[in-house]
Amino acid sequence: MNEQFDVVIIGGGPGGYVAAIRASQLGMKVALVEREHLGGICLNWGCIPTKALLRSAEIYHAMKYADAYGLAAKDVSFDIKKVVARSRGVSAQLTKGIGFLMKKNKVTVFDGAGALAGRGKVSVSVGGKTTQTLEAKHIILATGARARQLPGIEADGSQILTYKEAMVPETMPKSLLVIGSGAIGIEFASFYRTMGAEVTVVEMQERILPVEDAEISALAKKAFEAQGISIKTKAVVKSVKKGKSNVTATLDVGGKTEEITVERIISAVGIVANTEGLGLEGTKVKLERGHVVVDDVCATHEPGVYAIGDMTGAPWLAHKASHEGVICVEAIAGKHPHAMKRENIPGCTYCHPQIASVGLTEAAAKEKGFDVKVGRFQFLGNGKAIALGEPEGLVKTVFDAKTGELLGAHMIGAEVTEMIQGFAIGKTLEATEADLMATIFPHPTLSEMMHESVLDAYGRALHS
Repeated sequence: MNEQFDVVIIGGGPGGYVAAIRASQLGMKVALVEREHLGGICLNWGCIPTKALLRSAEIYHAMKYADAYGLAAKDVSFDIKKVVARSRGVSAQLTKGIGFLMKKNKVTVFDGAGALAGRGKVSVSVGGKTTQTLEAKHIILATGARARQLPGIEADGSQILTYKEAMVPETMPKSLLVIGSGAIGIEFASFYRTMGAEVTVVEMQERILPVEDAEISALAKKAFEAQGISIKTKAVVKSVKKGKSNVTATLDVGGKTEEITVERIISAVGIVANTEGLGLEGTKVKLERGHVVVDDVCATHEPGVYAIGDMTGAPWLAHKASHEGVICVEAIAGKHPHAMKRENIPGCTYCHPQIASVGLTEAAAKEKGFDVKVGRFQFLGNGKAIALGEPEGLVKTVFDAKTGELLGAHMIGAEVTEMIQGFAIGKTLEATEADLMATIFPHPTLSEMMHESVLDAYGRALHS
């Protein structure tokens, strides 16, 4: 007899394990199939360990500039092996915690690769051999994605790296080329530059961080260049030539050919959904541009089969996957959850300075036909920012001039990845400028700049 469950989830990342927990809370018998490690890329090779690396870089930077705070720190240095070891330790601690949560919520975890094996069936295999078959009325695919490889510039794990190898350097390279200026590329560029490497970032579009508001992108470029990062936009890597201890890349920069020789290359040019080997052949599951097509509650075109997270398309964010997992399971349970609004999903980049945003950019709002009111407030006008020694940054808000609806918020500067949540709540609650103006923000905090930016959009800023 095959083991029977209410829900079987394939993939134990932030989408899959959260879906498993919520399904258990709703009284379902749940199985989770994971082929490698609980927590997925996020906990093991993504969100969490990179933040641990960036925290080490942040402290190292502060120590080097201790004199600005009246402190002394002489002969400041770092041990890259210890930096990496701390990052891996943080990851391991959290992965272990996911295992505890599965036991606590009575989720049965199967180690192996899961695949559809007929209507309502999932096969679990190890080393290519099926070890068991699970049955469930509902099956959720949550297998995530992997780094996209550029033809001719495929990662080799030593000289050309993906995020995975870039996270565990054995030595600190003296020079580095980062291909792609999305969140992953910029975070690695920021980490390696802070730790002393000469860093060049190549972006094929006309500006870095292309999904962000253009004004924020421009400020980021200025800040990164001030740190010594070389940025080349409208640039494409045409070919690479490996030497014994370096790599020479040939670039097309705005129609002109350039060459750059570096010790390492990090390729950060997007992701590819993990849809292979899932048994989708012969099902009604549809793919568009490599991603699984789902409806508002994450159901595919195949009855009883759902998909969540990175494999369903942008934005490729852990918190989006987790939210989809909850929506999906609640829909299965007949709870009629609200559909996710993609414009309410915040995005964060943990470089220095930090960048965070939610909703429409100013340009996108205008393209959609909105008459907008835009507010801005500089970090330089905020007491807490000056006291922190972080006076560079901007909070920008975009409103519908007719209704007062908050359309978007965009920030660059210290701790903005923590502050963006306030605007995300505001958008979810459909707050207007009047609601935000009437909110009392504590003093002295960085969050006061959020208030001032709203006030500025309506000509009422108090400290600028």
